[in-house]
Amino acid sequence: MLVLLLAIITSGCQWQENKSTSLEKIRDSGVLRVGTLNNQLSYYIGADGPTGLDYELAQAFAKKLGVKLEITAMFTLSELFPALERGDIDIIAAGLAVTPERLQGFHPAPAYYYASQIVVYKKGQRRPRNLAELAENKKRLAVVSGSSHEQKLELIREDYPTLQWQSIPESDINDLLIKVAKGELDYTVADSIDVALLQRIHPDIAIALELTQDEPVSWFVKQSSNDSLYALMIEFFGQMKQNGTMAQLEEKYFGHIDQFDYVDTRAFLRAVNTTLPQWEALFKQHANGFDWRLLAALSYQESHWDPQAVSPTGVRGMMMLTLPTAESVGVTNRLDPEQSIRGGSEYLRKMIARVPDSVEEHEKVWFALASYNVGFGHLMDARRLTKSQGGNPNTWVDVKQRLPLLGQRKYYTQSRYGYARGDEALNYVEGIRRYYQSIIGYERAHSNKFENDNLKIVDGLQTISTPQTQPTPVPLKKEASLLP
Repeated sequence: MLVLLLAIITSGCQWQENKSTSLEKIRDSGVLRVGTLNNQLSYYIGADGPTGLDYELAQAFAKKLGVKLEITAMFTLSELFPALERGDIDIIAAGLAVTPERLQGFHPAPAYYYASQIVVYKKGQRRPRNLAELAENKKRLAVVSGSSHEQKLELIREDYPTLQWQSIPESDINDLLIKVAKGELDYTVADSIDVALLQRIHPDIAIALELTQDEPVSWFVKQSSNDSLYALMIEFFGQMKQNGTMAQLEEKYFGHIDQFDYVDTRAFLRAVNTTLPQWEALFKQHANGFDWRLLAALSYQESHWDPQAVSPTGVRGMMMLTLPTAESVGVTNRLDPEQSIRGGSEYLRKMIARVPDSVEEHEKVWFALASYNVGFGHLMDARRLTKSQGGNPNTWVDVKQRLPLLGQRKYYTQSRYGYARGDEALNYVEGIRRYYQSIIGYERAHSNKFENDNLKIVDGLQTISTPQTQPTPVPLKKEASLLP
């Protein structure tokens, strides 16, 4: 009888434990487990450690929960939903589109950005101009197995029965896009944001046709009888949108991709390969706390890394310094590459020091670069105009929209410093941002480091699981940087 009573009590305890909600389990464990993909947007290891749009959002959500964050970067898309179903992770945060198939057993969080599905091909090759041509040609089309792109093609095949493609299970969309760029694959289907980002490194990727309008991209959680975790996610994304944090993160990670110049990108990548190595040591030597790649991007925007560059207005050298600017930072010979790079770095630091502290630290550099180009007074005019129009003068996403207005009489006659070529300043900053991201992407693409390990990040420590060894924490290298 005593044994039976103990069995009933034990069974009751287990029943009580099993009834814990997913949110309660996370808080009890003290860890939020997030599954993601290792790519250029969601999550990757940067110069200063883990970074990425989904990584930063996951950090903020873990902070809201009051728990530690554990990021697990999966090998492929096909691993994510099974891991969520098994309970190995609590949330999927990997920039995935909402599809009918993914609504079977899973809840999508509110959309945090939108992307369309597009067919891409290599520039210079035959372009399918419509779905009928895509279905009839004999070129090789491949997509990631289980992706929203494969699901879309299955729907299209109902109207175009001859449409054929290959499903690649052990791959990701970046791999397929790179194969298209190299001519190893004729076509693939990808999200518009992924294509725009990768074009900075592989400009031969071109858009053939659009398969969908913009579709919502979301996080996912497992459906359960108690959806307290899901309810908290809805609240979280609502707050992030309302307080402007979401707009700032989107601006940070893909606000620079609106424009794409094929010729300029090709020329830049050639220069990265052939010219940048000559000056890389100097950029690193005089980084002065900056990411050296930012200085390199600034120098390319100014002079295309030509130490003898001279403009009709009298600016000259690698960093195209004016004479007064050179004198203010102790540069005696503007055509001397080392002096020019050191001077440009010091001058940019001075510009950053003038940016109000109300601007977030990671955005100060964009304000400083605009000031570098158009002048500090005109930058402040743009901030005042932003405020008067109901925008946030402390965020680049709002201020950059007002910079071009400084060239319109309606606005510059009401400004303190008058007319300014604000559109040029905007293009100047966005150009530097594109070059900067292209250098980062180029380095990652040509790195000898193996990035397909099953990475886990817990509290800023990287652990790598391999079949031969147990996970071992490795402290991430931290470098002083004014960039995120």
